[in-house]
Amino acid sequence: MISLDEVDKKILNAVQLDFPIVHKPFEELGKSLGLSEGEVIRRIKRLCKEGAIRRIGPIISTKKTGGVSTLVAMRVPEARVDEVAGIINEYDEVSHNYLRPANYNIWFTLSAESEERMREILGEIEERTGCKVMNLPTKRLFKIGVKFNIR
Repeated sequence: MISLDEVDKKILNAVQLDFPIVHKPFEELGKSLGLSEGEVIRRIKRLCKEGAIRRIGPIISTKKTGGVSTLVAMRVPEARVDEVAGIINEYDEVSHNYLRPANYNIWFTLSAESEERMREILGEIEERTGCKVMNLPTKRLFKIGVKFNIR
């Protein structure tokens, strides 16, 4: 469990949805929180190192930029999970990779520049792992906003 003080909580609440898109975002964030730019950067680095923040960055709409994406499930023998996950993670086009307790135990999202490239990657993963991929393309997107109120 990570120990958060009140300033950490304010930073975590602030960066979730309203991260400033300016030349010096950490300085701007600091102004809004009554902190120096250096203090914000120091705290965010610590929060990243401790695992409270995984990543700060944009979420790009693959579809709106001309690409394609899909959810993929695989049934992988337990003894090969790390090996297969390592192969999947070699692809820059893979953004999330999860182990789940089910028959289809490895799930990942794949975004590619084209349908052709997506099929190519899925074929390579299947060939390299010997495990069948189940391609689950989006039929309809239900986008929700998630903001945690960290107290």
